[in-house]
Amino acid sequence: MTKILFICHGNICRSTMAEFYMKHIVNEAGLSDSICVESAATSREEIGNDTHYGTKQKLDEMGIPYTRRKARQVTIDDYQNFDYLVIMDENNARNLKRIIGDDLDSKVYKAMSFVGDSRDVMDPWYTGNFDETYNDVSCSCDALLELIKEKI
Repeated sequence: MTKILFICHGNICRSTMAEFYMKHIVNEAGLSDSICVESAATSREEIGNDTHYGTKQKLDEMGIPYTRRKARQVTIDDYQNFDYLVIMDENNARNLKRIIGDDLDSKVYKAMSFVGDSRDVMDPWYTGNFDETYNDVSCSCDALLELIKEKI
């Protein structure tokens, strides 16, 4: 079983969008029994809160199913239990390092790195643009799934 954890600051916008998008494409590929997908936050600011309404609206628009959930903070155990810890931006990298320490097993990836880009995933919390975020998330998740399929 390949386990993926998407990580952003609050776990209500970008990481949840990536979680539900990835679950959707994994299911469509018939790989739900082989790939587990979750998401978490580096901060405690939104702990217990459901997915942001803007993310839900974009997922609805694109026909991507989602479920009610509660934001949670990433833990040191997550580092042990997941194969891919996919961060959305450089701030996530710094904050994640405070929680898990050094990435000795090379499990931490910046989302856009899967498409050969070093930039951050656009943050709709600040931009209000969920379309841009969806474009970033979908292309990076598509590329990550292709990478994993080569290894399965």
